[in-house]
Parts: sequence; structure tokens; C-alpha cells
Amino acid sequence: MSIIIRRPRASADLVETWEYIAADTRISGFTDMTDSTVLITHRLKLRPPRPEDAEAIFSRYASDPEITRLLGWPRHNKIEDTQAFLSFSESEWSRWPAGPMLIESRERGELLGSTGLSFETEHRASTGFLLTREARGFGFASEALTAVTALASARGVQRLYALCHTTNSSSVRVLSGCGFRNEGILAKFVVFPNLDDAQPQDVYCFARDETEGT
Repeated sequence: MSIIIRRPRASADLVETWEYIAADTRISGFTDMTDSTVLITHRLKLRPPRPEDAEAIFSRYASDPEITRLLGWPRHNKIEDTQAFLSFSESEWSRWPAGPMLIESRERGELLGSTGLSFETEHRASTGFLLTREARGFGFASEALTAVTALASARGVQRLYALCHTTNSSSVRVLSGCGFRNEGILAKFVVFPNLDDAQPQDVYCFARDETEGT
């Protein structure tokens, strides 16, 4: 798989092309570009959200009860909720080396979901992913997560982790398939605001130690 990471640096914009050989990731070339951070995979384009994405985000997934059921953020009930997320995203990108990202189809340009990195320290970040109903079942989550994992490594992340509800079997499969290790259950650890049960829920903690190359 070939992944292109675009990000402006100093006076010249660079594209880093990452070639995957077995479990190794390496830089294979650089090209001048003029774009913000964008990840290009075989079928997907991952990029930071923009203000004009508000309506698509709201209607495609952020207001959907099924998609948001096992997410850690409240379902959007009005477009202003989505606009608040976009402001948060902008602040994350200005503060850290990366932030939230949208998943788009390279072929059609339609919004398929979201992913990204949430930095806690310079060397530790969490990730996650969601797909619209129509985008499920095609391997897009694994393709997007592989790209985000490469981005995390490129940005100096040494510990990348993800939390998921213990009943979320599809996320468990994706994380395991992308090289994340299940470190066990964190009991009564996360409140999922879109569940009827307002009590803290058990979650799995999946993690990658990038210093070990896993």
C-alpha cells in the first residue's frame, strides 16, 4: 500500500510517500506540493475538516443515532454542534502536529466517515474511526486506520492507543487487524453519552508501541 502525506513545512511543501513492506514503514521519496496535511491511500483521501464540511458531517454521520451509539462524544442535535466540533478541530490542528480528519472516497469525493489523532503529549496520542452506514463492509476502516497509524509514526508518536466498548466487535476486528494489541479491559472507565445507560462502561484498550515497530 502506498500512502502520501502532505503537509507544508517552512517555505517548501513536501509530500512523503510511505511504502509498506511487510511490517516495516519507510520513506521512499519527496515531492514539492502545495496542500495541507492529506493522506492518500488506494481508495481514500483523509484530510482535516473545513468549515464548509459542516452540513455533510451533520447529515452523513454526526446526527445518526446508529452511527454515534458507541462513540465517546454526544450526538449532534443541531448544525451548531457540528460547527463547534469544527472550531475544536481547528484548535487541535493549530496546537498539535495533527488532529481530526475526514475520510473521503478518492473516486467520488463523497464523505465516508472520520478518523484522526488526538494528542495528549508530544509522544502519546489516541485514535478512532467511524464510517457512514453506506461505507461499511468494504475495508475502509482498516485502510484509514493504517494511514493514520503511519501519520502518527511520522509525527513522532511513540504510544498510539484506542478505546472501544467491549461490545463493539467490528472495531475490535479492525484494531486487531491493524496491529494494535488488546491490553485488556478498563472497567467502568468511559461514559458513552449516546447510550441509555449513563453509567461508566467497560472498554478495551488497544495500543501500539511505535518504538517497537509493532
